[in-house]
Amino acid sequence: MRTRNAAVVVVLLVAALNLAAWILLNLPQSEAPWYGSIRGVSFSPYQLDQSPHEGKYPDAAEIERDLALVADKVRSIRTYDPLDGLDVIPALARKYGLKVTQGVWLDKRKERNAQGLAKLYEMIQKNDNINRVIVGNEAILRGDLTVDELIPILQEVRSRTHLPVSTAEPWHVWLKYPQLVDAVDFIAVQLLPYWEKTTIDEALDYVLRRYRELQQHYPDKPILVSEVGWPSGGGRFGGAEASLTNQARFIRQFLYAAQNQSIDYYVMEAFDQPWKKVDEGSPGPYWGLFNGERQQKFSLTKTEIIEDAHWPWQAGLSTLLALPLMLWFALRFPELKLRGQLFYAALTQAGISLVVSTAFVPSKVYLSVFGISMLSVMLAAQLALLAVVLINGFEFTEILWKRDWKRAFRPLDPNRDRPWPKVSLHLACYNEPPELVIETLNSLARLDYPDFEVLVIDNNTKDPAVWKPLEEHCAKLGPRFRFFHVDPLSGYKAGALNYALRHTHPEARIIGVVDADYVVEPNWLISLVPYFDDPKVGFVQAPQDHRAWEGDTFKEMINWEYAGFFNIGMVHRNERDAIIQHGTMTLIRKEAMQKAGNWGEWCICEDTELGLRLMAEGFESVYVNHVFGRGVTPDSFAAYKTQRFRWAFGAVQILRRYWNWMLPFARSPLTGAQRFHFVTGWLPWFADGLHLLFTFGALIWSIGLVLWPRYFDFPMPVFLISVLVMFLLKITHSFVLYHARVPCNLRQRIGAAVAAVALTHVIGRAMLSGLFSRGGRPFLRTPKGENQPALIQGLLMAREEGFIMLALWLAALAVSVRYDMALQEARYWVLLLLVQSLPYVCAVVLSLIAALPSKHGGEAANAAPA
Repeated sequence: MRTRNAAVVVVLLVAALNLAAWILLNLPQSEAPWYGSIRGVSFSPYQLDQSPHEGKYPDAAEIERDLALVADKVRSIRTYDPLDGLDVIPALARKYGLKVTQGVWLDKRKERNAQGLAKLYEMIQKNDNINRVIVGNEAILRGDLTVDELIPILQEVRSRTHLPVSTAEPWHVWLKYPQLVDAVDFIAVQLLPYWEKTTIDEALDYVLRRYRELQQHYPDKPILVSEVGWPSGGGRFGGAEASLTNQARFIRQFLYAAQNQSIDYYVMEAFDQPWKKVDEGSPGPYWGLFNGERQQKFSLTKTEIIEDAHWPWQAGLSTLLALPLMLWFALRFPELKLRGQLFYAALTQAGISLVVSTAFVPSKVYLSVFGISMLSVMLAAQLALLAVVLINGFEFTEILWKRDWKRAFRPLDPNRDRPWPKVSLHLACYNEPPELVIETLNSLARLDYPDFEVLVIDNNTKDPAVWKPLEEHCAKLGPRFRFFHVDPLSGYKAGALNYALRHTHPEARIIGVVDADYVVEPNWLISLVPYFDDPKVGFVQAPQDHRAWEGDTFKEMINWEYAGFFNIGMVHRNERDAIIQHGTMTLIRKEAMQKAGNWGEWCICEDTELGLRLMAEGFESVYVNHVFGRGVTPDSFAAYKTQRFRWAFGAVQILRRYWNWMLPFARSPLTGAQRFHFVTGWLPWFADGLHLLFTFGALIWSIGLVLWPRYFDFPMPVFLISVLVMFLLKITHSFVLYHARVPCNLRQRIGAAVAAVALTHVIGRAMLSGLFSRGGRPFLRTPKGENQPALIQGLLMAREEGFIMLALWLAALAVSVRYDMALQEARYWVLLLLVQSLPYVCAVVLSLIAALPSKHGGEAANAAPA
């Protein structure tokens, strides 16, 4: 009870820390309030669903509503174009006492330019509240017009109106072209420190410095700051960070400076314009004093500025969603040390807070229908990633901080005078090197057990020179060893093992399976068979292990990669009687096997599938994490991939056949814990399948970003950050558990991590193939004892991974060339592409390492791992 109470206190502490974190991250900032009016604002009346790119324009009623909103806050407005129904703005503005600086949009469309100028002359005649004209907005900066092309247009407008005329360009254009200054009545300069990558603390000084610079160069020319402002959203651009707080701070500071120094200006701008994302990227929509729903973003008269008005809802919702899960975990697993309780509660709370934060993105970001669809996909992906993280975190927590392991089995040392049941050992082989199998047979002959037989089933080997030596050697070893050469024999390894069952001695009570390359310790049977005294035990499993890897970098790496599963995953699963049966070093009660239906020849992972059926029949398993035999590792990266493809594909076969056993609330012959482990144990492999899909999606998206930037935008940073964080957590999870449970050094842990990551592509491909293929997959044998491949073969064995790696690198390069890397979202995307490439880099590296000759060749075949 005391332990449970302490765990509950830990949960409440984490919930309180979550609320405190939300509070600290959303502390209001202070800035001097502004009580006066604003001299002028840029005015674009496009509503949320409107865009000039799509031919959707505001009507007069919508324009007037917008003018009414700003009329009590500003004295003047600046417009950008008189066409597409916007010519009504001056007349409507007159009703609210607003002066108008009328703009004309100029670009490469000469006919449209002429129409705009004609409409301008007409409007000037009708509206006496137009007091200035700005012909063109950054037309020179965009490259739509040259200075020589623009000056005649300015001269024509000046000749046809009595109003002051200029064009709007950034400060450096005015400094570069003094002839342009001579052609205007005043300088209309755009001073937007955000686009100059200026920090918010330096922004005002930057604006004033550029303003004074123009004054010094052109002392006789009036200056109008035609655009000045800061975006409230859109991420970081160099040192400039777009945020509501920074926008409010900059606007207030500038208004005071402009008042003190008599600067004429137009704040950029009245209303957020979501359509500008197409032209200006993520910050484009967020320059308004009002948002797209026509709500004022911040008060000019309040001292405190709050970045996100919805943060209390997010804080409360994330706490309420996480609290029941944290409490359930604390009460369900009181045997965990308090550090484990604290870790898992914090992981749960952090993950849910991240998902809630993503769900609130629409309150801060303008989304199209496509954007909403993408957000839905992102949220679903985040939930899946959260599930993977919490599942891995559960294993992480129990492995590191579980007080007592209830099912920690060890080798037994029983009374040798006890009765010993007969054991029938089955060894299936196909085209194996005879010397390899003979070594295994010799180790079986040395078994310290009173009553056993060995059945060797060679299935479908065509060359007598391969199988005849085995037949002869079995005859030399005596009557305990029986050899069968069967050709043809269907069913692959499962078919051979079922054949062995039909020829098993009728008095045998236990069936053992050994791979053809395993050297078995003499005490294997005598140490494990007594576990079958319990009639509930259906099978007893010892781990796989390997030999002859010392001095070979590739084999050393994959040896320790294998070791992780048997020292971590199997130990964790064994605690709830949910281990994976694997087809070597396993002992099975023959009665249980017959009840379950023997080996399933339809499945390429016949061992795991049979283990699941034995559990479904109500039999228990025993996992003894002690090495009783060692086999050889695959010799090449291709063989390594082939083996893992078979395991992953077989996992999907099993899930497709027995999916109804895995449902949480269905009537199932499996326990809840067994269902949990069989589903969640393979979930990371499904995540590899998602990684493969996401990789191809990222490549396609990158092509769109480079070739069609108007239609493609960078995914939301919160999602990109989530993907990167999840990847780092996955690596950290494995690395820390290896340090705690696998007896290898730091260099070997790094090698094992590289080997594991290198399999991401082949596992992902296997999972997708298993999901979408209709029939079974041909059995893929793992080659043993093959010669090391040449260097060129090493590259060919990772050719798929290599091509994808290069494609991701080229995509990252193309995006970095196409976009300014000062843009935060562009940097995130390039980083994401590079992180996505890491599994493919590891695959190529591992394949090349496998191609290198080993230092000691085939030495140390019988040596124990370090």
